Amino acid sequence: MVQTDAAREANLDGLVGPTHNYAGLSEGNLASERHARGISRPRAAALQGLRKARLLMELGLPQGLLPPLQRPDLAGLRALGFSGSDSAVVEAAWRSSPALLARYMSASSMWTANAATVVPSSESLDGRLHLVVANLVAKPHRAIEADQTFEALSRLFADPNHFAVHRALPHHATLGDEGAANHTRLAGEHGAPGLHLFVYGTDEHGGPTPRRFAARQTRLASESVARLGALEPARALFAQQHPAAIDAGVFHNDVICVGNGRLLFHHEQAFVDTAAVHRAVAAQLPGAQFEVVPAGEVSLAAAVQSYLFNAQLLTLPTGATMLLAPEECREEPAVRRYLEGMVARGLLDEVRYLDLRESMRNGGGPACLRLRVVMTAAERAATAPGLWLTPERCDALEGWVSRHHREALSPEDLRDPLLLQESFAALDALTVLLGLGGGFYPFQRG
Repeated sequence: MVQTDAAREANLDGLVGPTHNYAGLSEGNLASERHARGISRPRAAALQGLRKARLLMELGLPQGLLPPLQRPDLAGLRALGFSGSDSAVVEAAWRSSPALLARYMSASSMWTANAATVVPSSESLDGRLHLVVANLVAKPHRAIEADQTFEALSRLFADPNHFAVHRALPHHATLGDEGAANHTRLAGEHGAPGLHLFVYGTDEHGGPTPRRFAARQTRLASESVARLGALEPARALFAQQHPAAIDAGVFHNDVICVGNGRLLFHHEQAFVDTAAVHRAVAAQLPGAQFEVVPAGEVSLAAAVQSYLFNAQLLTLPTGATMLLAPEECREEPAVRRYLEGMVARGLLDEVRYLDLRESMRNGGGPACLRLRVVMTAAERAATAPGLWLTPERCDALEGWVSRHHREALSPEDLRDPLLLQESFAALDALTVLLGLGGGFYPFQRG
């Protein structure tokens, strides 16, 4: 599958903000729980993410960055009754509940796979590219992202002739939507009309449910996102994630399944009815390929520990297929053997491993850090210029991180009034560096 100039897949990675910390706010995310209240390294986290983005840019792939959301979210804290100066609000929230302050300090917007679900113009009913913001209602620290994400995407994808940015679904338990992390697009070529696989954890009309951890995505939400995104109905497939996988720590489908082109790569315990998923995909996508990893070769626990399926499955400009995986995949013997076998069989041309440990310790691998957007050349030209990475911009961003991100951050540091000032100073500088214009962040509007 060789990509054309007319339509190519771009990756929009989340730029890690200065408040990156380990608060353990995400129950069901085993890595997040395991490292709760540890010492995070915001500077290293941001530089690791930038190195990944730079690599893809240097490989010739369209690579963009989504800026971090404002943290702390002062409006959210004030809505809970905390008042006074900004620093007084932070201190009062800490005294009330350190976990509450951590929620409004979270840098979780770095995982842009949860920002929205994307329907390319080649598959939408009105010929525009649609982005449906995720409501993330399953976790309070993420549910507060939706409004700021909508504002940011509306600024970055502002041209109504090319784009439609939709607000998140209503914040209701039956409409839990986690964005592109539970959505996979398959197509013969990125620019050709494709097939959209929506994966949900629970269906209000019945079916199996997990016992240990709550499912975050509902079928009703997935169906609603497809409608909002103006997706041609015939191009939507809906499948249920296996509840045993959710109970094993697979909180999003992108922790157990990844697709690209005609290839759907997943663990044998990914879906409730794997055979039905394969039949449905094959019926609509001629030449579809399925690589199913047996539990006997890579256990579910090893897949979750290594984030094998949270790797990025990429088609390079040469037509070669590359898997960009975290270092943990190299370190897990069973996973490394399996990937070497895929290369030997010609299913992958190359596997590259990257150190993303700061993100991984909070439960986010390579695929969590990016939102995939298939765009035409005209659509790319219609976005905000600051969205796209260049060698010069990457150098400038690395300098920005070195100046504004702390080397280490403890849970107790979240109450430090200097952290608030540092965070806002960093975001002020970022809006200039990326040319985002005035008032991009709430605190800049007064």
